[in-house]
Amino acid sequence: MDINAIIAEAASQLWGWPMIVLLFGTHLYLTVRLRFPQRRIFHAIRLSVTRDTNAEGDVSQFGALATSLAATIGTGNIVGVATAVALGGPGAVLWCWLTGLLGISTKYAEGLLAVKYRVKTSDGTMLGGPMYALERGLGWKSMAVAFCVLTALASFGIGNSVQSNAISLLCYETYGVPMAWSGGVIAALAALVILFGVKGIARFCSTFVPLMALLYVIGCVYILFINGAYMWDALCLICRSAFTPAAAGGGFAGTTIMMTARYGIARGLFSNESGMGSAPIVAAAAKTDNPVRQALVSSTATFWDTVVICALTGLVLVSSILAYPEIDYHNGGALTKMAFEKIPVVGAPLLTFGIVTFAFSTILGWSYYGERAVEYLSGKRYLIIYRLLYVAVIFIGAVVQLTVVWNLADLLNGLMAIPNLISLLALAGVIVAETKKYNSKS
Repeated sequence: MDINAIIAEAASQLWGWPMIVLLFGTHLYLTVRLRFPQRRIFHAIRLSVTRDTNAEGDVSQFGALATSLAATIGTGNIVGVATAVALGGPGAVLWCWLTGLLGISTKYAEGLLAVKYRVKTSDGTMLGGPMYALERGLGWKSMAVAFCVLTALASFGIGNSVQSNAISLLCYETYGVPMAWSGGVIAALAALVILFGVKGIARFCSTFVPLMALLYVIGCVYILFINGAYMWDALCLICRSAFTPAAAGGGFAGTTIMMTARYGIARGLFSNESGMGSAPIVAAAAKTDNPVRQALVSSTATFWDTVVICALTGLVLVSSILAYPEIDYHNGGALTKMAFEKIPVVGAPLLTFGIVTFAFSTILGWSYYGERAVEYLSGKRYLIIYRLLYVAVIFIGAVVQLTVVWNLADLLNGLMAIPNLISLLALAGVIVAETKKYNSKS
């Protein structure tokens, strides 16, 4: 058995019913326990662009949100959703969307705990995240260490090699650029930004994330307009095949409900990272003195990432399958490419721009997550080694086999989420109490 088969089998075992119940169950539990924080999403959006004056932190709340979005709006929104459809059928789109909708509550809870339990270092830097909630909120130092080890490892998968692989493969297939060349350029550019730390990353993301998301959404809306006659059928197919996969017909008839839910929820986690514990690491750096305020701002990342962008991507893909039967829907990358090529002249360049900018910004965002995990484990002594290794893996990821990268990312994502989800459930009472205190004053 080769290494890819071993990793794939381990990921498959991890993403069985117990993991799906833990992740989806946490989303649902927190949604009910917090009395549906999704209903405050528009208030949260307004807060995200309003400064919290006279508050301590390293970056603005919008800067923290932009960095979080940069790390989450990546290939998971484009290639990840396409892969979920290819492997789990159209119904995977619904599971991905539901994971995001309910995941707003989990992202809210993560952001709240990040600010409540963050610490200020001797040089004034704010540090926080699930490791500090585990240590300071629950006294579980060993689990905090385990989370940081898994975060550091995961940064090389979901936030690094997966992204550089997507960029290099797309540039090779579309423009014939050797994958090693793309990998070298990506690594060099990332190194230049990473050297400026969280403030440099936040400045870059605050500028480019809104632009790249807007252009991608415009492209999706145009394709949906072209496929307008198939929109209702696509919606029906997505909903029906989420619970009766055989109804998908054709090559999707062999999928099972378990496969559909597994790929939809796994790709949903890959896309929005609600429950993974990554986003609260940068949320802790935000300039705010109110945990609930930052929690609301953090929750908007999942709304934009999954409820909006992933939903649009899923509708584009499924409606394109119905509109153009010749599309190879068993290949996620080919499916995405064929769908966007229906946009005259600018379709392929738009897809290229979207994947390259989404993936590059994810590389930057995850470099910060990995650094904070390494700093928790060993202080600042090994940060330069981590940065050099991170840049090297960008190049390596650009030239390795894609299936190995995706399977490893799924495995590491799941392992990283477990200690974070446990801490959210254990500290649910604290989250509720802080929320009630904030609501009584507002």
